Amino acid sequence: MCEAEQDDTEQPLLRAEAIAASVAQKCMKCQDNSAVLVIRVGDAFCKSCFKEYFVHKFRAMLGKTRLIFPGEQVLLALSGGPTSSAMLCQVQEGLSREAPKKLRFCPGIVHIDEGAVCGRSLEERRATLTQLEAIFQSSGFPYHIVYLEEVFKLPNSMLQSVSSSPASHYGENYKEAVDGFLQKQRETLTQIEQTPTVVEQLNVTDTEEQVQTKLAQLHICDLFGKENTGYTFTEASTSGKWPFNLTQTEAIKELFSSIKTLTAKEELLQTLRHHLLLYTARIKGYTKIMMGDSCTRLAVKLLTNISLGRGASLAIDTGFSDNRYGDIMIVRPMREYSSKEIAFYNKLFDVPNIFTPALDTKANDKASIHRLTESFVNKLQSDFPSTVSTVYRTSEKLNTVSSDFNCGAEQIDKCLLCLCAMDTKVEKASAFHATLISEKLSLKQNPDQMLVKEVTEPSCCGDDGVEEKGKCCGAHSEAFCSTDSNRTTDLLSMLCYSCRLTVKDMVSLDLLPQYVLSEAERRKRRAQVREQIQEFLLAPEEEVDTTSS
Repeated sequence: MCEAEQDDTEQPLLRAEAIAASVAQKCMKCQDNSAVLVIRVGDAFCKSCFKEYFVHKFRAMLGKTRLIFPGEQVLLALSGGPTSSAMLCQVQEGLSREAPKKLRFCPGIVHIDEGAVCGRSLEERRATLTQLEAIFQSSGFPYHIVYLEEVFKLPNSMLQSVSSSPASHYGENYKEAVDGFLQKQRETLTQIEQTPTVVEQLNVTDTEEQVQTKLAQLHICDLFGKENTGYTFTEASTSGKWPFNLTQTEAIKELFSSIKTLTAKEELLQTLRHHLLLYTARIKGYTKIMMGDSCTRLAVKLLTNISLGRGASLAIDTGFSDNRYGDIMIVRPMREYSSKEIAFYNKLFDVPNIFTPALDTKANDKASIHRLTESFVNKLQSDFPSTVSTVYRTSEKLNTVSSDFNCGAEQIDKCLLCLCAMDTKVEKASAFHATLISEKLSLKQNPDQMLVKEVTEPSCCGDDGVEEKGKCCGAHSEAFCSTDSNRTTDLLSMLCYSCRLTVKDMVSLDLLPQYVLSEAERRKRRAQVREQIQEFLLAPEEEVDTTSS
């Protein structure tokens, strides 16, 4: 007991000495200025060196991957939080004239308002969007505000397979693309220099009326030029009307209210969010989407996805690039930063960020798998500072079997919701099929219980077996009363293992957006037709032999 009490009294003293030693340290880079922060043990930085270190890490991540080509349209997905706000600041600095190595892509901003499922009123949502809109306008980039209710307006072709477009620069040499972009810039500058100025266009011999006419023409041309660049374009501005109606708001609330667990709600929200980002990028002409996922967030996501059965798609869910959609690629340039580094950067350089309540706000640590994993990683990180980096480095070593599975892949081989490669087509002697058999056996009832149910409960179906009250009791043949069960089975067969768990927590499939149900019906009909003509189709091996011969 005495030794334990002595250790307890010595621990605060040791911590105080460590803090005093860290404050007295010199910057590890310049060795001149005093350190203002310590990222890790021995990594002390002054303010200027920390900014240089932070900026260099962002540009090095984009430079070594060489996935974003010069002049490419890139959409920045901003939630207003610390990580996405720091990402916006890095892009602004990279495009400034003072930058030694300027970024050469054309950025745009998109924000998805999820206040409908978080219990926020329209006034609260409008106040938050007003603050976010002020930040977006100060950046000078075109921005788009999208609402979660708009998932009910997405087209039926949203989830259909799209091959890589020429705009994605697939197979193009990066150095040649840079040289071509610089050559176009030189030609543009030459044309601007040869264009006569306003004074030259206004002939001094013209009358006052002619001068005013020419000035008006120049003003109109200037306005059209700015409109074409998109820098003054605003979609769904907070000062205008809401681009959705009350029916869609109630529909999205009913959809999430029908889900039993918070884990399934967060998974479905992430899926719908990606669908909105993908649709916005397609209709606005963007080919890349930048996500603000930090190293800490990806470490939590890695362990969470393993717990949710998404092990087959870990590489694209946590890697730098995600090319599951074919024409649109998702990149994560903030994946090298820890949440501690981002918090220090935002604090030291006054980066504005807006707090927006989420689904798991004020929820306890055991409310969902996401919250439990995040709490576990954060507590472990406080005692062992290398926890996040170790988990993150593990994710870097992961890779898919085929890095470009979009090329030549059948749409039926992808999950209906997350559009990842299906991980349920495995051998019968597997844990997945054992789980399916166990579920089927658990759904079967005891014959004695079924007999008592038929005697005591009245039938909901008429003599012809047609359902009357909207609820089926199962008293008649399966041909009439198992429509919902067959529909659920058909939909589950089009989902990966993780998305199956999400859908199973839903009360009714009719609450899903129409584009999801339409795509499921289209795939079902396509599979039926394929089964009918299966004997007339060539096997893949025979098709290759025929082509080669």
